[in-house]
Amino acid sequence: MANLLLAVIYVAFISLGLPDAVLGAAWPTMGTDLNAPVSWEGGISMTISAGTIVSALLSDRMTLRFGAGKVTVVSVALTAFALFGFSIAPNYWMLLLFAIPYGLGAGGVDAALNNYVAIHYESRHMSWLHAMWGLGTLLGPYIMAYALGAGQGWSWGYRYISILQIALTAVLVFSLPLWKTRTAQDTEETTEGDGPRKPLGIRGVLAIRGAREILVMFFCYCALESTAMLWASSYMVLGKGIDKTTAAMWGSLFCIGITVGRLASGFLTMRLSDPSMIRLGQALVLTGVIIMLLPLPHHIGTIAGLMVIGLGCAPIYPCVIHSTPTYFGKDKSQAIVGMQMAFAYVGSMCMPPVFGLIAQHISVNLFPWYLVAFLVLMVVMHETLRKKCGGQVTA
Repeated sequence: MANLLLAVIYVAFISLGLPDAVLGAAWPTMGTDLNAPVSWEGGISMTISAGTIVSALLSDRMTLRFGAGKVTVVSVALTAFALFGFSIAPNYWMLLLFAIPYGLGAGGVDAALNNYVAIHYESRHMSWLHAMWGLGTLLGPYIMAYALGAGQGWSWGYRYISILQIALTAVLVFSLPLWKTRTAQDTEETTEGDGPRKPLGIRGVLAIRGAREILVMFFCYCALESTAMLWASSYMVLGKGIDKTTAAMWGSLFCIGITVGRLASGFLTMRLSDPSMIRLGQALVLTGVIIMLLPLPHHIGTIAGLMVIGLGCAPIYPCVIHSTPTYFGKDKSQAIVGMQMAFAYVGSMCMPPVFGLIAQHISVNLFPWYLVAFLVLMVVMHETLRKKCGGQVTA
């Protein structure tokens, strides 16, 4: 039964990634059809991010009351509803309206599933699950490209993904008995002698020893990852003089590095602990930045460096989440993972635009150093966390 539920969760992670890269792929056509300027895409993205932050912060309360299974079902259903809404939206303002349930659903399923897997499954599954999310982000634009290429328009691209989400919702509904069995076991473990646990809230999480360090660490990681994703191609064009077509192709090497790296990380976690995997990832990110700065011919350093940075990023996100219940206890992990998701979305939403200002007013060549700044702070926070709470997780 546990393996059957794990298979359902794998499918859920693929589905979770499907819509994440679709907006960028569809917007050139959507913006034209809806008479919306290019910059207005950012409004939709920020609305989605705001929704994910709210639902991530509420995840502890919702999961305690309804259980991880029901929260996941409702969250995926909300996402399906929002994506179908995107497919019938007659104007930009309706897109903004449907972006609200989209964000709420995405944040809810992200926080609930990540914590559930961290508690119940080995670290290798966390890495492989996030590799499946990467697969979903690669498949989503292909679905949109198929709809556009077939002359069906962007609305059918969103409709296809919505149908897949509806099918997943049905699968999750039928899987609810499997979730309930696990939830009953958790309740016995976490309430024995203490009574039912109450939601911690933001202040309660921040008061936990080591929580602030892991939250800042997560913020730094997601700021680094999202900045690299967004600005790698621009750095190659504006800073290195690479032509736009080649830069667009090479820019995908970072995402490929993350996906391949997470598949490999799943095997490495069988021998290495979560803290060791995180340190290995941080070392690889630094190595990649150094390679980018080397004056190698034919831009080899830039290409290889991006791939290595992606490989380095691969184990950090899943291993930080998987180590959270061990650092802080199963009873506190949902609240902390929810806060981690919120910090992640804030980092992803705010830090790439900050680099945009730096690139515009100072120099785009500061791109590697911008990544290093977040890497250094991430390393400091991780080592501080290890000193405060390292006894629970062996290095």
